[in-house]
Amino acid sequence: MQLPSKKQWAQVFKTLNKKEKISLFVFLGLFFFSLFSLSIILYAQNTEIQPGIGGAYAEGMVGRPRFINPLYSQSSDVDRSLAEIIFSGLMQYDEQGKIVTDLADNIEIKNDGRIYEVYLKNNLSWHDGERLTVDDVIFTVKTIQNSDYKSPLRGNYLGVEVEKIDENGVRFKLKEGYSGFLERLTFKILPKHIWENISPQNFLLTNYNLKPVGSGPYRFKNLEQDASGKITSINLVRFGKTNIAEVAFKFFDTEEDLIEAAKAKKINGFSISNPERYGLFSNKKMREYSLSLPRYFTVFLNPDKSRFLSDVKIRKALNLGVNKKNIVENILMNRAEIVDSPILPEIFGFSLPSKIYEFNLEDAEKLLGESGFIKKDTGQWIKTEKGETVEFKTDLREGSQGSEVTKLQTCLARDKEVYSSGKISGYFGAETKTAVIKFQEKYAKDILEPQGFKEGTGLVSKSTRTKLNEICSIAPKETALKFILTTVEDPTLKKVAENLKEQWGKLGIEIVIQSYSISQIEQEIIKPRNYEMLLFGEVLEIIPDPYPFWHSSQIKDPGLNLARYENKSADKLLESARTSQNFEDRAKKYQQFQEILIKDAPAVFLYSPDYIYYIAEKIKGVGVQIIADPSKRLSNIENWHIKTKRVWK
Repeated sequence: MQLPSKKQWAQVFKTLNKKEKISLFVFLGLFFFSLFSLSIILYAQNTEIQPGIGGAYAEGMVGRPRFINPLYSQSSDVDRSLAEIIFSGLMQYDEQGKIVTDLADNIEIKNDGRIYEVYLKNNLSWHDGERLTVDDVIFTVKTIQNSDYKSPLRGNYLGVEVEKIDENGVRFKLKEGYSGFLERLTFKILPKHIWENISPQNFLLTNYNLKPVGSGPYRFKNLEQDASGKITSINLVRFGKTNIAEVAFKFFDTEEDLIEAAKAKKINGFSISNPERYGLFSNKKMREYSLSLPRYFTVFLNPDKSRFLSDVKIRKALNLGVNKKNIVENILMNRAEIVDSPILPEIFGFSLPSKIYEFNLEDAEKLLGESGFIKKDTGQWIKTEKGETVEFKTDLREGSQGSEVTKLQTCLARDKEVYSSGKISGYFGAETKTAVIKFQEKYAKDILEPQGFKEGTGLVSKSTRTKLNEICSIAPKETALKFILTTVEDPTLKKVAENLKEQWGKLGIEIVIQSYSISQIEQEIIKPRNYEMLLFGEVLEIIPDPYPFWHSSQIKDPGLNLARYENKSADKLLESARTSQNFEDRAKKYQQFQEILIKDAPAVFLYSPDYIYYIAEKIKGVGVQIIADPSKRLSNIENWHIKTKRVWK
């Protein structure tokens, strides 16, 4: 069949009247529109939207970078965040906080968790083009372990042997199985060819700490400084399969400066710590992400500094006297979860405790009454303590022994300046004589001067006995239920402390608040365990191990048992769980442990705050939900994208 020629088509139009021509054009228009629409539909049905490469992202942070070096970045959120995406580890965290492979292609766990064999992926490289090998892994571990380099990570790898299997494999040997070692393999790896010739003395001084060479999804491009030399921005470019072409970290001195930059749209992502500011960006095309962190804030109760806290009934009353919901709603703006257990069962998938301390002032008051306290008309709880009359009737001297000497030593031991050793033996030896001399000279006006003596004699005769009877006797007294609550000089924690003071005040317990800088509280308060009550936070790892926080061996510094908790049954469960490679077995033991600990009430568990992160709506693919620490908000940055493209299915 032959189609009409162009001339014949023209003749057709001449034969049509005006109305017929309009109808024909309408028909043709509808035909071509339908054909175009059908093409689009078919294209859409047979293609899919995928992330495209391109665009730029700017993250704002408070602080400045110093050591973009994974061996030293742990103490700074800025350094740690930069190291997170510039460097890589054998393992990494996924969006759900689970540990998955990164540079590792395969991992084998042998000998009940005492041997970990890791095999690297093929064709790995550093940002400068050099090949990444097993030698880099071994170099990093041995540098961490070397005390000359003073890495804060050293304690995590003490006693771990590392050796080369072959060009692709590395073996880690542990003295005993440890369930959390898989998480230890998330450490970031340093390039041996750059760092091996830098001495320990220069490790913190080299420019590579601010111009790092890594193997992560983004490589260092340049840094920007202001007129005073402060670093204002670190600029990175994509490396590998990431989508966003450029990432910049911009630095600010205060959270107020950060917020102003966000309002001016100079940054696309940021985190703020003050709950009062959470609502500032609800209508500014910023999306709020509430990320779960395995951390909790607690009031740790120290029975060594307050004898009342050695009474479990008082500890339980303190727990019953706190309305945690009030704190979460009014101070944390509902960006936190109530915590009743130190193993955070909601995050880790453990069973909830069978019994918790729900807010109940009536039950709390009952327990305080059972502890021997009486509630006054003022609402305050008072305990009347009996006095003690001490009377020395005979002269005592070196060589004396018996109950009178025991009574003497007990009295003198109350004053450490007089009797520093405090030894109670019932025998009047040279040490006791020295203490008596110091006592006599301390109260010389009443003991020595009336007798014309200038120095103590060490003989307990009439004038010394008279003063001892006065000093050693204890008058009856009323003692109020009162505690000192210590916390960090932080706006949110200070508000939580004030809230607790108010709540316990309604129960009739007086609270005095003391706050210190983080450096002070670590060195002067936590290290010597110098507190009655401590409002502080603890961070678990993704593979939870409560051992450092609750085992009795960790009571003294550098252990982190801040409640000075001791329970043999709890110790055995913690010891057994951390060596088990079976999750169900560990879960069973940790659930038994939580029941024991909650019953003993060594602390008042409060809340687990979310990590609040704001990102511009144009940034897609941010799927992270659970993070091991704040830097892990960037753990899936390879999936983030701004641009999109369509590809055939």
